[in-house]
Parts: sequence; structure tokens; C-alpha cells
Amino acid sequence: MKSTEPAWHEFALQLNYAGSLEAHFGAARIVDQSGGSRVTEFTASGERWTAKLYYQESGICDPGDVLPTGTAWEFDGVREHRIAIQRHGEEDPVGEQKLNAHIRPRWDGMRVEQSDGSRRKLDVPFREGVNVVLSGSNVDAQRYQPLLRGAATALGLNPGHFRDPHDSSTVRDGERYVRVHCDASGPIHARDGPIAQMGHLLENDRSGYRKVVQNDDNDHGENLPGYYHTVTLGPSRVREAFPEHTVPVEIKHYYAREALSRSKDDPLRHPKLGVSYQVSRWDGSVGVTPDELADLERELDRTLRAVLEDAGVTMTPGAGGGPFVEDAYFDADLTELEESEQPPKLNLTRIRNEQESIVIRQLMANGGLSEVEEEALGTLVTDGGKVSPADIAEEHSRHVGSVRRALRRIDDMVEREYGSVSLRSPHVAEMVHDAVQQFREASRSVTEAAGQALLSAERGLSDATSALMTWCAKHGVDVDNRGEAIEAIRLGEIDSDRRRPGDPLRGVRWELREGLKRWLESGRDREAFANATVRWREEDRGRRSLPASAILR
Repeated sequence: MKSTEPAWHEFALQLNYAGSLEAHFGAARIVDQSGGSRVTEFTASGERWTAKLYYQESGICDPGDVLPTGTAWEFDGVREHRIAIQRHGEEDPVGEQKLNAHIRPRWDGMRVEQSDGSRRKLDVPFREGVNVVLSGSNVDAQRYQPLLRGAATALGLNPGHFRDPHDSSTVRDGERYVRVHCDASGPIHARDGPIAQMGHLLENDRSGYRKVVQNDDNDHGENLPGYYHTVTLGPSRVREAFPEHTVPVEIKHYYAREALSRSKDDPLRHPKLGVSYQVSRWDGSVGVTPDELADLERELDRTLRAVLEDAGVTMTPGAGGGPFVEDAYFDADLTELEESEQPPKLNLTRIRNEQESIVIRQLMANGGLSEVEEEALGTLVTDGGKVSPADIAEEHSRHVGSVRRALRRIDDMVEREYGSVSLRSPHVAEMVHDAVQQFREASRSVTEAAGQALLSAERGLSDATSALMTWCAKHGVDVDNRGEAIEAIRLGEIDSDRRRPGDPLRGVRWELREGLKRWLESGRDREAFANATVRWREEDRGRRSLPASAILR
């Protein structure tokens, strides 16, 4: 398979260097000696770079003369330092190949001031050291730390302060991208394309990290199909599509704001397809060693290529004969991939079929939905916010234990987390919606048939008959054509807390007595009620049925 090598766009590291505050002290001395800032040049891998060291005010509280760790503090207040690192303008006319290192002192027991003026203690995973947030764009991720050390050396700061990051150091952001010709990118952002389909099949119905965006209008209100289309997948969704992958990602097709004003000869007229690491979407982390950075790059690239392959973009020529457009930082040439770089197949049809199979299997199990299951699914389909079992129970006047048991029985269709419950995906939600509608239509048909039989027999509704019809509607009662005898009574699920040792039919009997009371009050014969078949469901024994006479005696 031929593909192109994606390029790094944004990237950021959170680096902790433990053991000493010398990096902070050294930066302070250089800034003071240089009148507030120092600018220099250096060479890295044969390239020219510039570096500027400067300072900014800090929200770290003044520790006084001595830190809580016992180290002397010889400054009035606290300042933080930055090193701006940029490719020399003669070698990067665009000016977007750059990094910035934000250097902050850290010590055990330090306090910081909040925006509202309050103060809090900051957790520091070591006794003393510095924290460096190193962020940038259009630079290979493996070069960030070496470039920081090269800049430090050129500025007169010991590069040894920025070696051997502490284990608490992590990647905070990272995006790999390709630039696709605008004539070839349509299948990526199409309504049936991989971005939309992943959102439809792999996104939780209402989870906190759900993000599917399909915006075809730019900031000026002009229509540009595919202007900003994204889908965000948390770790479990990523593994569903790519079993070997772990990190949460955002897959994004997007144009520059000024794209429509550019000619097709300008790279900015053509969209990017990017895959970025989403650190806020999980509790895990990615470390900063070369091997860990390589693993992250591999997952991002494999995901990106899988999307391209699914959309058929690698086989679709653009205006210039190829699907990709070269820019200042992305090389559009196609190369043959090594076997280890081959992307996984994005088999969305398989995922769709699996979800449909799950729904069908659940709906067919034990003869269909119980009343509590139908109520729970109905709420999940129609409610747009966070829903808990207690919310469902309150809405339908059910015991919360009954709702939880019903949710366990339909476990494959729903996801439960932190006291909330949601449907597995929008595709599952659509299938469930159809099933619930069919269930309710069937219930209405039964109710209408029962009501019509009663109405024709009564020739006008008394209060007693109206009460009886309400009870019949609730329990899906089947009556004969004349409305004089009941053939079947469906009670749905009977809560286990309404059953007693030695009297397992207590809850069923209570419901029947209510119905019998209304039947008799409307002037009907007791025997016609007692001959009915009663059907209900119990959690531990499944569906059951008995003659009403056997339950009432």
C-alpha cells in the first residue's frame, strides 16, 4: 500500500525536572544580567534556530526568605521564565516552525494564588525542581527536548538541567496531519463518510466526552462543505475501531478560515485531515521517552491512514494527479508503507452489524421487552441529558431496584458509568427508538380494542367504567368481542420487594384485586374476570402465567 508520511502540527509536553531549582536560578541570573531578556542563535541538525529568554510575572505566592524545603530564596517575589525557540526566518519564511518553553519553579509546600484571590497548595511530585510546559507546532515530536537543550546551551543555561525528565512528565497534546486536495476530500466528510459514521456508530449516546461536529459554514457565513467536521473517540471507542490502539483521539477535517479566498494553487485552499491525541478524554497518560513518543506517532498515523483508506482518498486523484497537496511542512509524495506501518481496516460495516445483532438479540430475548425495560429505553431515547436509574424510576413511578435490574437485562445496549446510564451509540438509539415505537403502537392497539369492546357494551361511560378502562389500558387487557369477559391480563414486571417469603404472589394478587374491584364496580360478573389468564414477569423466574382464579383465592 502506498501512502504519504503525515506531518506533526501541534505538540505539547509537560516536563518535570526534579532535584534542583538551578534551572530557575540560572534563568533568573541571565535575565537580570541581560536587562530583562537575551536573544541568540544556534544550529541543530544543520538548521538555524533563534532563541529568546525572557520572564513574566507569576501566580506563585512569595515564599519569603526560605522555602518550606529549607532552600534559601533570594528574590523579591516569584517570576517565571520562557524560552521562545523558532526556526530562522531565512529558512522558514512562513514562520510557523516554533516552540515555547514555559519554565516554572516547583517545591514541596508551594502555594499559588487563584483568579479570585484565594490561595491553595499545589501538589508537587518531588521535593524541588522545575516544571517546563514545552509546546509548539510543525516540529517533529522527537526534537522538542533536544531543541530545548540546544537553546539553553546557546543562552548560557546549563542544558543538563533539562535532561532525564521525572516519571510524572507527560504528553499534553499532539496532532499529525495530511493536506488533502479539495477535489478529493469529499468522501472523508460526506454524510456517509468515515467521520460521520464513526460518530454514529462509535460515540456514546450522551457521554460527557461526546463530540461530533459537522459545520459547513465558515466564520464569514459562507458555505464550504467540510469546513469543520470532527469526531472524538474515547479509549473504549478507539479500541472498538482499532483493537490495538489505546489513546483517545479527535479526527478532524478542516479548512483554513481564508480558504475560499485562495486559489487552488495555494495550499491553504485545501483542507487538512488531522488526528490529535485528546489527553482530557481519559485517566491515562502518554510518557515522554523516545519509545513512547514513537508509539503515539504510530497510533495517530495508523488512525489517519485508516480514515483515508476507508474514504478511498489514496485512490482518488486531485487536480494535480494526486490526492495530497504539499505545504511548507507536509511532503505530499506517496511512498510504499512497511508491513508494520499498514493501517488497520476501519470496518464500520462490521461494527454496525454487531450493534444491530445486539439490539435484535436483546429485543427477542424472553419474548420481547418487559414493561420496565420499555420504559427505561423510552426515557433513554427521548432524554437529552444525563440520566440515572433513579431518574427513570421517578419518571415512571417504579422502584429503583426494578429499573436497575431491567437495565442489567439489556446491558449490551446501554452503558452505565458514575451513576448515569446511556444508550451505546446513536445507531443503537435509532434502532431502540423504532422498537419502542412498535412496542407502544402494539400496546395502543390492545388498549383501543379493549376500550372499544367495553364502550360498545356500555353504550356510554360511567365513572366506574372509565376507571376500569384506565386499568385495562395500563395492563393491556384482552376482552371478548362483547366486552363481558376478560381473556388475558398483562401485569408486566412485578417488583421483587412486593413478594414475601411464603407468599410469592403477593404483588400479583394486589394488582389483580385492584382490577377486580373496578370490574365489579362497573357491574360485571366476577366469574368473567376470574377465568382470565394473568401474565407477568419476575426477575429471577422470568415470565409467568396463571389463571386469575388461582391467584385470587
